[in-house]
Amino acid sequence: MALLSRVADRVHWGARYIERAEDTARVLRAFGDLYVDFPVAAGLTWGPLVAITGEAPIVSDSADRGEREVLHRLIADASNPGSIIAAVEAARENLRTTREVMPREAWLAINQIARLARDEAPRAVGRRNRDWFLTRVIEISRRLDGVLESTMTRDPAWHMWRLGRLVERADMTTRVLGVRAASLLRPAESLGADLADVQWMGVLRSLSALQMYQRAVRGPIEAGDVMRFLLFHEGFPRSVRSCLVGIQSEVLALPDPREVLEAVGDALAALDACDPEASDGWAIDADMDRLQVSLVALDRAIISRYFTW
Repeated sequence: MALLSRVADRVHWGARYIERAEDTARVLRAFGDLYVDFPVAAGLTWGPLVAITGEAPIVSDSADRGEREVLHRLIADASNPGSIIAAVEAARENLRTTREVMPREAWLAINQIARLARDEAPRAVGRRNRDWFLTRVIEISRRLDGVLESTMTRDPAWHMWRLGRLVERADMTTRVLGVRAASLLRPAESLGADLADVQWMGVLRSLSALQMYQRAVRGPIEAGDVMRFLLFHEGFPRSVRSCLVGIQSEVLALPDPREVLEAVGDALAALDACDPEASDGWAIDADMDRLQVSLVALDRAIISRYFTW
């Protein structure tokens, strides 16, 4: 079944924006839990979180002001394309004109998450409503995926949806790891082993990976093991390798995928070049930068092959 390039483009970007909103909610919820539990003396701040969206970290002269500034930027600032409200609105706008290729229940879920963002995002900047709001964003996004998984025909529109989800998910995993390496959480040497473990637990929680990590590793939470799990564990659906293998599988179901498969191969090579045992934060950050460049090239290959009209 043929799919118009315009429709393919909007389904793909609708999926990316929904994934972006969900992943941002996961990161903020996990960091909020970590921030409450961490000792004040550790100096944990909200400002570097903004770097996950590709912006410069926010520096504030007040911890409370810094928290509200970051949360407004990442939840309720409609001018910031990395915020939850902007991502949800962009997803709805992209999918509004492609309703004929999606189950009706999926469109209802998209409208629900859009209404939630419009009504509640400004209040979610404060602590009282934040956790409820972030959890609801995640729940509705997961329900949307469940609706599509169980009721959508495996046609080109489905493959475009999956490609969008997987590209954005891989990108977010590399950003979370890159920001960690760039001292979102302070270096372990300055805080001690116990707080370092808590930091890496926070990284795992931000990707909903803690329980699956514990099942797979069955040992203490150590930096190298966490990096290896989130980068290379093909059985965990949020690892970079799992996302790239998934992209490869989806592309093989589409016509003439050669150009995109080459880009997937380049991204896998960049992944294999990463060193999960690197003890220097800047080295990890550099690895994530190279991996992100390969993901951008992969997305451009998808756009060039399937979205030109």
